[in-house]
Amino acid sequence: MVTLERQFAYQLVPKKDVEDKPAISRVHSAHSTRILYTQFTRFSVACIIIGFLTLFLGYRLWIATGSSIQSSCDDPNDGYRCQPEISHYWGQYSPYFSVSSEIPAEVPEGCEVTFVQVLARHGARDPTAAKTIKYNAVIERIKSQVVKYSPKYVFLKDYVYSLGADQLSVFGEQELVNLGTSFYQRYNALAKAFTPFVRASGQDRVVASAQNFSQGFHQARITDKSSPADDEYPYPLLVISEGDGSNNTLHHELCTSFENGHKGDIGLEAQKEWVEMFVPPIRARLNKNMPGAELTASETIHFMDLCPFETVADQEGKVSRFCSLFSEDEWHQFDYYQSLGKYYGFGNGYPLGPTQGVGFTNELIARLTGKPVHDHTSVNHTLDDSDNTFPLDRMIYADFSHDKLVSVNH
Repeated sequence: MVTLERQFAYQLVPKKDVEDKPAISRVHSAHSTRILYTQFTRFSVACIIIGFLTLFLGYRLWIATGSSIQSSCDDPNDGYRCQPEISHYWGQYSPYFSVSSEIPAEVPEGCEVTFVQVLARHGARDPTAAKTIKYNAVIERIKSQVVKYSPKYVFLKDYVYSLGADQLSVFGEQELVNLGTSFYQRYNALAKAFTPFVRASGQDRVVASAQNFSQGFHQARITDKSSPADDEYPYPLLVISEGDGSNNTLHHELCTSFENGHKGDIGLEAQKEWVEMFVPPIRARLNKNMPGAELTASETIHFMDLCPFETVADQEGKVSRFCSLFSEDEWHQFDYYQSLGKYYGFGNGYPLGPTQGVGFTNELIARLTGKPVHDHTSVNHTLDDSDNTFPLDRMIYADFSHDKLVSVNH
């Protein structure tokens, strides 16, 4: 047996048995021990008091700062950083994270940034209305039919489905505030002198994302002592309708040939083939650990979806307990499943996929050249033919859309 003396440099507290010491030494030792005990007791009480004061002050600071102490999984510059081995493989449901590149981010020597265009997806959100109904149904059936859970699954016994529908989560709002702040810092030389021209597609979560980006940009600017700009906040925001009959380069449901074609079939067929390969062992394991659940293949995917959605529903982005029910390899398989749907349903894997980005590309060219858009695409010429709603003399443009438009324009 390895003794504590061998493990640690300090000594153990002396034992009470001192029979081997001379009588005078024992008396002196007992007197010294009482003194040391009294001093130790006072010292311990002082430490306890200081400890409680530290906890109390820390708690007050946590409350005063809106619990913004760096416990969040989201970093303003690098994005989501908790368990990247799985969280970066949740398909379109992954929170924003920075991707490493061999291309240096610094501006080359002798050059300067004179123009910036950002096209961003909305922040992390609740499931869509259709999906949240399906997820809730799966959970309700599990809870009504499963009597005994394996240890890792027992949390489901008391789990209550509480996800909303379609809107940004608090975590998603903060993602966009962080984006505005980091954008300002990255393009500081330009951003401190010029205000961005901001547009958003008309869905609530996209509009809210644009507003939160502007908030982060504004906060960074007013704290920048070197900024000479007169910051008139809130910044103007142009919202482009997603209603029927309204052209919108930040929304994909405009091209009737695309929407009424076979995009859904191609994407779903690609996913179906992959589901038949990777889902069966996962489904079997889930049903074994939750006897009576009887999950189908599609419900198995829905059950996996709960991991990212529950994660971003947490204000700090704490990784959900659902996530540990699956292996790293299974999350990579899940990521590939989601990529198949986007690539063959909306991207280059579908013949008309790239056409969805033509309108925005033409707008970008117009901004770069200072010449108006002349085309017959998804461009809204009522807006783009006006200097007020489509100015060509700005240095910074920020547009907010959905993942489908970002994917076809990237």
